[in-house]
Amino acid sequence: MTSPARTNQLLYQAELLLAMEAGDDEHAMARRMALEEAALGQLELALNAVLREVTEHVDLDLENWRAWLQATAVNVAELERLRALAGETGSWLAILLERLQALHGDDGAARRDARAGLIASAGEPSLGDTLKWCHRQFKMLLPALREGSSEW
Repeated sequence: MTSPARTNQLLYQAELLLAMEAGDDEHAMARRMALEEAALGQLELALNAVLREVTEHVDLDLENWRAWLQATAVNVAELERLRALAGETGSWLAILLERLQALHGDDGAARRDARAGLIASAGEPSLGDTLKWCHRQFKMLLPALREGSSEW
């Protein structure tokens, strides 16, 4: 499988997970949390894949997004663009990276819905909604990242 095909596959799988309904039985909350964390894991794999994809012409093979974003000796425009996004408060990538940190922590990223009995809430969006937004933003940026990378 080519690098772009793998990135596309992972983004599609994340999209499928985010579109699945949790249901309304006694396992709905656990199922929702599992789907959210699974989608987050797929988005992490997609981020790793796109970083490998846009840096294939570099003579380095770093393990994951943390290593690539911290490798300041690597000067690739697409990587710089992602670094800038990661440092921009409120950007899809900064939010995604924050959620990924939580995913790898003891508490995980998904939360029980404490607002289940409320009709409306002005609080922050659910993890699923946040991930859907991050996914859309990721997909919108992908062609520009690939275009720059293909010039090499």
